[in-house]
Amino acid sequence: MYNPRMERPTGSPFPGMDPYLERRWRDVHAGLIAYTRDAVQPQLPDDLVARIEENVHLDSAGEELGTRNPDVFVVESPVSWQARGGAGGIAAALDEPILLEADTDPLVERYVEIREGDGGRMVTAIEIVSPWNKLEGSGRERYLRNREQYLASGTSLVEVDLVRAGTWWRMVAPYRVPPEHRATYRVTVKRAVPGAKLELYPIWLPQRLPTVRIPLRAGEADVTLGLQALVEQVYRNGRYERTDYGRPCEPPLAGTEAEWAAELVRGARRT
Repeated sequence: MYNPRMERPTGSPFPGMDPYLERRWRDVHAGLIAYTRDAVQPQLPDDLVARIEENVHLDSAGEELGTRNPDVFVVESPVSWQARGGAGGIAAALDEPILLEADTDPLVERYVEIREGDGGRMVTAIEIVSPWNKLEGSGRERYLRNREQYLASGTSLVEVDLVRAGTWWRMVAPYRVPPEHRATYRVTVKRAVPGAKLELYPIWLPQRLPTVRIPLRAGEADVTLGLQALVEQVYRNGRYERTDYGRPCEPPLAGTEAEWAAELVRGARRT
């Protein structure tokens, strides 16, 4: 008997990061965070532990996430209000207002912390950068403030940026990125060592994702994080083989990248 599921492609047509995953970034981000914790945990010394932490923010969806606001809102009308009036004690009915909800979208930002013991000193933070961390607005400003706090506290910081929205090399000031290294994606590592340089892993769209070094405490060997395996796990477990590759990426590809991606998708028979 014909079973269409038997003919469904099982992997992404892209050799590295799949740019179409950016359309479902919240789910992809949650998977990357969880799998990052799981990949790092068994490599840590016994007195260190990796934990997933989160911050929840209420920001305007239009400003913070760039999403479309709904054209129709469901509102709630209160029960009839009455006031006891005048000398005769006659109840006077009041006009009923419409109760409007604030146009906000809770934004949950998750990251991985490596700490000493359970809740002890933070050693390393691993951030999976999101589009709202890179685009102009309050989300980017808050992210940069948090980054400064990490560095000021003596915490090593690893930033994994696998989204094309925004311009990442403007976010690494005061470090200057030469034009030839301004790749599609990047990983940067800032070690909590006085005078340490910023370590950059530039990643071009056609490349497989690298295995990067995650620093711990002074004198301890780095642990490693294989990003390609993490993205493939997200793709597989999220059933992203069902992605509609006939629709444009968000943001759309252009120029030679668009031509290259279209050829890959056609070769994989995804359209």
